Amino acid sequence: MASGDDKTNLKILCIHGYRQTSQSFRERTGAFRKIPIIKKHTELVFITAPNRVPSLHAAEGEESSTDQDDRGWWFSKGDNTYMAQDYTDCSKGFDESVELVKKTFEEEGPFDGILSFSQGAAFASVLCGLREQNPESFKFDFAILVAGYKSRQSSHQSYYSVPISIPTLHVYGDTDRIIQKEMSEDLLQYFIEPRILQHDGGHFIPASAPQKKVYTEFLQEMLDRKQNKS
Repeated sequence: MASGDDKTNLKILCIHGYRQTSQSFRERTGAFRKIPIIKKHTELVFITAPNRVPSLHAAEGEESSTDQDDRGWWFSKGDNTYMAQDYTDCSKGFDESVELVKKTFEEEGPFDGILSFSQGAAFASVLCGLREQNPESFKFDFAILVAGYKSRQSSHQSYYSVPISIPTLHVYGDTDRIIQKEMSEDLLQYFIEPRILQHDGGHFIPASAPQKKVYTEFLQEMLDRKQNKS
C-alpha cells in the first residue's frame, strides 16, 4: 500500500458529500479510481462523517446512501438538517468533524492531499483555510474540490479571510442543480491560482476522457513536487 511517506505515490484523504458515507462515496468514485495515475500511484482513504442525518430529512435532490446511515459534516439548522444555500449562525456538528479529521491525520497520515465532494468540498475549503492560517494544524499539499462552495455559516467566515495558497483543482458542472455552478465559481476568489475543471454535467465526479486528462496532469504535478522535495 502507498503511504504519505512513499515518494512514488500520493496518499489522499477522501471526504464525502452530505447524506453519504465512506462506502457510498467510494462507490461513486468508481470511474475516477480507474484512471491509471489514480490506480497506480495513489492510496485513497475514505472516512465517514460523525453526524448522522435523520432519515426523514432528505435534502431535495440529494440521494441517500445505500445503507440508510447517511452522514453530514455539519448542520445549518438546529433540527439536524442542512442546505448548502443557508446563511445561518448554526454549524452543529462541525467541531466533531474537525476532530475526526485530526484523529485520522494522526492515526492514518501523513496525507499528501484531499479529494472532496459537495458538502465535503465545502468542508475541505475550510480545512485549506485552517492550514493556510496555521500550517501545523493540518499538513497536506493539495486539494481536489468537486462541486465545492464556500460555507455560508457565519462561524466559518474567518477561514476564508487569508488567501489560500495551496494548489487546488476545482471541478464543477454547468447543470448541477444541487450546488449551482455560481456557488462553485464564487469559491474560487479565496484561492490563489486555482485550477478549474468545468464540465457540462451535473452533481457527480466526472471521469470521461477530457476530465481524466486534467486529473492526470494535476496529480502528476503533485507527484513530481513530492518527489522533488526528497
